[in-house]
Amino acid sequence: MSPARCNGEGKGGRTFNPAVSTLPRLSPLAWSVMLGLSVRMSSVKRATIIVHDLVATAIALFLTPFLRFSPPELAPRWDVLVELAPAFLLLAAVVFRLCRLYASKWRFASLPDLFNIFRAASVLALALLTVDTALVARGLSPIFVFGAKAIFIYWVLQMFLLGGPRLVYRYMRYLRSRRSGERDAVPSVLVLGRSTEADVVLRALETGLRHRFIARGILSPHRGDEGISIRGVRVLGGYGELERVIADFAETDQVISRVIFAPNQFARDPDSEKVVATARRLGVALFRMQTVEDDGKNGAAALTPVDVEDILFRPPVETDHSDLPGFLRGKRVLVTGGGGSIGAELCLRLANFGAGDLVILDASEPALYAISEEFAARRLATKIKVVVADVRDRPRLFQLFETLRPNLVFHAAALKHVPQLEQDWTEGVKTNVFGSVNVADAAASVGSAVVLISTDKAVNPVSVLGATKRLSEMYVQMRDAEASAGGSGPRLISVRFGNVLVSSGSVVPKFKAQIARGGPVTVTHPDMVRYFMTVREATDLVLTASAHAVSDSARDLERASVYVLRMGQPARILDLAERLIRLAGLEPGRDVEIVFTGLRKGERMTETVFAADEPLVDVGVNGVMASQTPPVERGRLTRWLAELASAVAAGDRMAADRVFGEAFASYRARAVDGELHEPVSAPDYDGHKVVAVR
Repeated sequence: MSPARCNGEGKGGRTFNPAVSTLPRLSPLAWSVMLGLSVRMSSVKRATIIVHDLVATAIALFLTPFLRFSPPELAPRWDVLVELAPAFLLLAAVVFRLCRLYASKWRFASLPDLFNIFRAASVLALALLTVDTALVARGLSPIFVFGAKAIFIYWVLQMFLLGGPRLVYRYMRYLRSRRSGERDAVPSVLVLGRSTEADVVLRALETGLRHRFIARGILSPHRGDEGISIRGVRVLGGYGELERVIADFAETDQVISRVIFAPNQFARDPDSEKVVATARRLGVALFRMQTVEDDGKNGAAALTPVDVEDILFRPPVETDHSDLPGFLRGKRVLVTGGGGSIGAELCLRLANFGAGDLVILDASEPALYAISEEFAARRLATKIKVVVADVRDRPRLFQLFETLRPNLVFHAAALKHVPQLEQDWTEGVKTNVFGSVNVADAAASVGSAVVLISTDKAVNPVSVLGATKRLSEMYVQMRDAEASAGGSGPRLISVRFGNVLVSSGSVVPKFKAQIARGGPVTVTHPDMVRYFMTVREATDLVLTASAHAVSDSARDLERASVYVLRMGQPARILDLAERLIRLAGLEPGRDVEIVFTGLRKGERMTETVFAADEPLVDVGVNGVMASQTPPVERGRLTRWLAELASAVAAGDRMAADRVFGEAFASYRARAVDGELHEPVSAPDYDGHKVVAVR
């Protein structure tokens, strides 16, 4: 800038006089708008932050000329700057809001927040450059009020004054949390995971969990992380050094009470298994952190206990959830057996995916109370209605369906324990067969689609459970065929499960309880194999199958009637028992004994998911298989149902077995006396005891 310009001479020899400047002055209305933007807030804290940012902006604006210009150069610019300031602060208030400077709290300040400050400061610097150039170009000012160098200084000051206090505040909160942890002797934890994932856990510990735990170290599976520090916490080694690290801290009187897997770092692999076994043996609690909740829980971060079933056998089968929100939105859904282990999880998933209204039906009042409390605790948005009713009560079901008129019904109510139903067969027939008939008929009366929860034991059934569930499948398929023949009826489908881990009656809770008591762990037969799936896999299969079936517009012959999850290869029950013992930090046969008891009534060695006469149908859904089961003529099925009803009324087991034998060749071929099919005859098996139990 030339000396003439510094002395106030502009273009054409004109002299700049601030007193007669033609710069517009802000009206009272503009000041009101500015004030309104500043005080529009959800709390006093937010108002304080807005005021802070505007004051910081004013400081940067007025401090810049002092840093850039000498006093003689500053004088002709000062009055212009004073007139520009109100409009500039009004612009800053708008820019800060648009750049989301108030979308997060200072204690969570992070790189995305600094980038927002970078954007805001850059926009304001560009605005200053534009105004500065425009004033000179239009002859409103004979000199550049700022100039390029001064605007760069302003940009740096603005970034520092907005970002600096946020980072300082966060660091002070971090120091306070560390001191609080030391002072209050909160539990010490180790974090497991790669550096980027461990950082997520450490941030959560500093914020929402800061008064509960203090991180002492990190174990990373990546050797390149060893020795580095993340947020002041050192990486002390790999997963295999867990026991050594815990022992080292114990020697310094810093007892590690918890080990936390970082998000996405807990996997079904040997390293994770070794960590689980070591932690269990040392009596250290094991958790994994979830940062994105997908099960309806609230909160940005949560610690979930790691249980042994989380690591069994195979990676989870992922199904496509993308269509579920659109499919369920606005629908009224009814779940029978909604208080059971599978039904309750299904209800929570339905709520998470946006079902409009949810009706939870169960014969157990305590189960309904428990699921109601779960919904209340999670503050789920879906509106629920709990109903005490028994699916055996046909008039009650019809009255409920006529009143509620659900769009979609998930029929999960059933009796499912094989040995118990061999004894109390009449109860199995009344609930599994006639309860399903009642639900299907009541749903058809109001046009509801139905998804029947079935079991792999319905394939070539040899037990009362399998036979009753297969009959319910056949009835549902018959109603579906009749609805299809009418051209506009709702779909009725079945979904077959394998053994659901940790569900009611599963072997996993039984084995865990036996291990906790010191054994023995009882296994029926060393060569028995079963398909296993998690509760989440089971419920996602149900939802995915229902979304596909209800929206399926294929021809009748191509419509799938039975859906099954791709569960890979079946697993041996013995392998499951041994693995559970090892994951508890013990050794099978040495610390915990395994005893074979022999097959029970109604059990078989292996299960399958489809019969030979069930052709597969490609439904185009990842992780899901389906089949078109041969239909049964209504007259024959009606006769079987009538004969079963008479057998139940008379308590005639032989009559019921004749019906099952006529319907299923596999049932007819079972042992006449219903005793064990393949008892264990060897005195021992691979070092484990054999005890025949009949």
